Amino acid sequence: MDTINLLEKFGLFNEHWSPKVVGELNGQEVKLVKFQGEFVWHHHDNEDELFLVVKGSFEMEFRDKTVIVKEGEFLIVPKGVAHRPVAKEEVWVLLFEPASTLNTGNVTNEKTKTQLEKI
Repeated sequence: MDTINLLEKFGLFNEHWSPKVVGELNGQEVKLVKFQGEFVWHHHDNEDELFLVVKGSFEMEFRDKTVIVKEGEFLIVPKGVAHRPVAKEEVWVLLFEPASTLNTGNVTNEKTKTQLEKI
């Protein structure tokens, strides 16, 4: 039972779109990820996702609108909703979601991460 320093943990990696697990509770995982550029359109059939911006900002594109998520804000994407994160500049994001959540949801491509590193 130690504290987790988010800035320290974000300093341990540089790659984009590759979530790292920093905590687990009640079947949920706390993940850190750096975004830059456009991700893939996808949805999650069974999992809601929480995106909390630690540093920077990004746009979450939905089929019918775009939401800007700024530093210190979070957004919850309900299961089944198609979405695509887009970050013009690097953004640091904390994800809170069920451990079963695949980063690319219903899509499998070069950005899919099936085994997440724990840091």
